[in-house]
Amino acid sequence: MKVAAIIPVKTFSKAKTRLSLPQKTTIELCKLMFEEVLQTIVDSDIDSIVVVTKDKDAIEIGKSYDVIQIADDNETGVNNAVSLADKHLTKNGFEMSIVFPQDIPFMQKEDIERLLKFSSENSVLVVPSRRFDGTNALLRSPVNIMETHYDEDSYKIHLKTGRDHTSKTSLVLMRRIMMDVDNNEDLQFVLGQNEKPGFCEKMKGLLEQ
Repeated sequence: MKVAAIIPVKTFSKAKTRLSLPQKTTIELCKLMFEEVLQTIVDSDIDSIVVVTKDKDAIEIGKSYDVIQIADDNETGVNNAVSLADKHLTKNGFEMSIVFPQDIPFMQKEDIERLLKFSSENSVLVVPSRRFDGTNALLRSPVNIMETHYDEDSYKIHLKTGRDHTSKTSLVLMRRIMMDVDNNEDLQFVLGQNEKPGFCEKMKGLLEQ
């Protein structure tokens, strides 16, 4: 079964506005997290990565990981970005996809592989954010089984929509995938968990500059 990861990437200079950091630091933090997410996916059993973005830095980073680049010139939101990726994947014979955000750098390849083991044909798996107000991984098989609904409480909407389309819809709790970085409290929390110590040191070094 051909499996792809989809990563919608918002322009770094417009992202993470709830972090009280200088814009330059925020941009560098976004780049650091995005690259870590890419590396983790590359090390996993996923066949291809689709990055949907118009950010020049994200495009350059993606080249190093041989990702499929899809331009999102209008940047009208995550749902539109995923829809662009869905069209490409369906056309090219991919049977399953997982949507990941750019800000879950503490995910490990074992988490991805475990999620794939939970999946089956005609299934939807939803991994929520730590606060249970968003979706940090959305597995869909087939790729076009349902449209996405990224917004407030998106994980609840994704669960309901998935169940409307298939009885094989499940909420999956995976601690490291659930650890995203949206605000200062998130940042302090993830750094205190001591996951990926080397990456934590990179984050701390960036924040101390």
